[in-house]
Amino acid sequence: MFKNSIFNVLALLLLWGCQSTQNSHSGEVTDEERTIQPVYVTDTLKHDSDDPAIWVNPKDPSKSLVIGTDKDLDGALYVFDLEGKTIDSLVVRDLKRPNNVDVGYGFQLGDQKVDFAVTGERFTSKLRFYSLPDMKEIVQGGVEIYIGETGNEYRDLMGVAVYHNPDSGRHYIIAGRKNGPTDGTYLWQYEMLNTPEGLKLELVRKFGKYSGKKEIEAIAVDHQLGYIYYSDEGVGVRKYYADPEKGNEELALFAQEGFTKDHEGISIYQVDESTGYILVSDQEANFFHVFPREGTLENPHQHQLITKIPLATVSSDGSEVINFNLSPKFPKGLFVAMSDNKTFQLYDWRDLEKYIKESK
Repeated sequence: MFKNSIFNVLALLLLWGCQSTQNSHSGEVTDEERTIQPVYVTDTLKHDSDDPAIWVNPKDPSKSLVIGTDKDLDGALYVFDLEGKTIDSLVVRDLKRPNNVDVGYGFQLGDQKVDFAVTGERFTSKLRFYSLPDMKEIVQGGVEIYIGETGNEYRDLMGVAVYHNPDSGRHYIIAGRKNGPTDGTYLWQYEMLNTPEGLKLELVRKFGKYSGKKEIEAIAVDHQLGYIYYSDEGVGVRKYYADPEKGNEELALFAQEGFTKDHEGISIYQVDESTGYILVSDQEANFFHVFPREGTLENPHQHQLITKIPLATVSSDGSEVINFNLSPKFPKGLFVAMSDNKTFQLYDWRDLEKYIKESK
């Protein structure tokens, strides 16, 4: 009887081992195994990482730059190489809580064209402009915006995005704030002007619905298709024409379901002239929701969820993506996302693309 019991135990152990082996090779993977890891993580910031931008060096793409905000009263714009190493000589310090940053290309300033980075100081209500790649300030002390606003936190700069109209060549800045009206004038759009006195800003429109629930920080622009997207946190992503001459009609409100709490960073990956992906951070869940840039065949403003990508970022706020061949590490582009540990994470777009295609 004892001998039979031993055989029974051994048989059960063998059966359990076979089942365990089958489960481990069944194709099912854990959340940890599914999570996409970055190629590089940047050096640690002093205070609080928030939003990145990518500048492509036209002469040598391998020397392109990642620019990230350090959000604090004693804040900064950090500049990194494509391995996430800080370039100390380019870091801009003593900024008054810079939240978001974006880059623009080929703005006519005086008798030359310049690439630039722009960030907003929350505690001064000023936009600060820096030429690229040297990070020299274009307008000393910045340009004040939201002039005349008196509501609580109505002048506290948050989101900043650049729009370059490929047809007219005009450059614009779209700015969001910590709080604002719910009458469809939450965002203000300024045209950048080249004057004898230097760079000036002209207010060209006020637009954008706001739920009043939280705030609007993440703003992204599709330059080729001419759309502005922004996160109305806790509600969804809103879509408008980027050209002020096309009016202030809201074209879409999507990404309303499936988010854990806050809608945050938005980035747009261009596959070709008309197709690609819109990625939106589900901040608390550490996922990025992916939507078709082109919408559907029936409706270009109908953006249905494709998949949710798990990344190694922690509570990611801002993000940016580029579809340019920058280096052997990033031959199809670079995705950069803020992580809530004072860093930014650099991802090979191929890893995200593979996940998206396998999810379809």
